Amino acid sequence: MAGLCVRSVLVTGANRGIGLELVRQLLGKANPPERVFAGCRDPAGERAQLQDLASRHPNLVIVALDVTHPASIQAAAASVQEQLKGSGLTLLINNAGTAMPSTLESETPEGMALVYATNVTGPLLVSQAFLPLLKKAAQESPQTGLSCSRAAIVNMSSEAGSIQNIFLWHLGQAVSYRCSKAALNMLTKCQALAHGGDGILSVALHPGWVQTDMGSRASLKAPLAVDASVREILEVLPTLSEKDNGAFVSWEGKVLPW
Repeated sequence: MAGLCVRSVLVTGANRGIGLELVRQLLGKANPPERVFAGCRDPAGERAQLQDLASRHPNLVIVALDVTHPASIQAAAASVQEQLKGSGLTLLINNAGTAMPSTLESETPEGMALVYATNVTGPLLVSQAFLPLLKKAAQESPQTGLSCSRAAIVNMSSEAGSIQNIFLWHLGQAVSYRCSKAALNMLTKCQALAHGGDGILSVALHPGWVQTDMGSRASLKAPLAVDASVREILEVLPTLSEKDNGAFVSWEGKVLPW
């Protein structure tokens, strides 16, 4: 992460799994951001990890943020803007996600809508709400070109949404999840086209098959530990530039097929 100089970052879904580990490792860096905003649905009722981190790191701000509720998103954006005191937001990591077991035969309209609300509509609305702060960060930055150190949207996707690879199909169809991540990849491409001219980099990132509540199943253990995935992600982010705008990359920095 030596090349990643992030003044401020917001991580959604920060109460557990990859989101929590991103917050933890960002705070633990030798050059941590001035402000790390940890978005979660219920800060008062969340697990103790975030509260413990906040007690030890004054630059951590826990923000109430439910990505499925527009009013919550708008309130979070107003809160972050107030905390930034006129500065922009350098990095937005749309990490909040959900998955439901389903097959083509069992999938329901309710299941599709629920997963899309979190995995697609959520990142769209969060990005919309924080776009003015991202634009401000890009304008304030002395850097030229596109990078995560200037201003960026990182959408946490999955290779399960790769139409070419159909990652882990033999382990589960997960229809709503796969479709939502394919849609998130398209959203990322649209954001790249729309916001690249404003100095904002947009990337879809596959974190690997990670040992999280969502990534693990009773009969199978995911091969990649959360801390290892996040460590790799934080090494990849500073390598991203104009050539990666709108790309779909893995936690190892490899370009993945759509």
